[in-house]
Amino acid sequence: QVQLVESGGGLVQAGGSLRLSCAASGRTFSSYTMGWFRQTPGKGREFVAGINWSDDNIYYAESVKGRFTISRDDARNTVYLQMNSLKPEDTALYSCAADRKPTVSVTIHEYAYWGQGTQVTVSS
Repeated sequence: QVQLVESGGGLVQAGGSLRLSCAASGRTFSSYTMGWFRQTPGKGREFVAGINWSDDNIYYAESVKGRFTISRDDARNTVYLQMNSLKPEDTALYSCAADRKPTVSVTIHEYAYWGQGTQVTVSS
């Protein structure tokens, strides 16, 4: 069982930056593939970025490639999402997810554990 708690969201102007954190409970965090997803009202969750347990499989949605960076610190049981050059269309509830699969998946059903999310609002 893994519990995930996100933090770091907030209100930022377009062009600004935020760093989201996702802290995980449990002693086996290093064996989990982690993903970040986002959701806006009226739309389903969409994949943003993912990183597998061995850091050799990192994947980004095209809409964030070059602006967002995912990383993990297994000693701190935490995965991060550094978001730069933010745009109003990045406004969403951002959630992290975890699963024991060896590679990153863009599909929400492939992740067994989810956090509650942290709101990111980008003003124009």
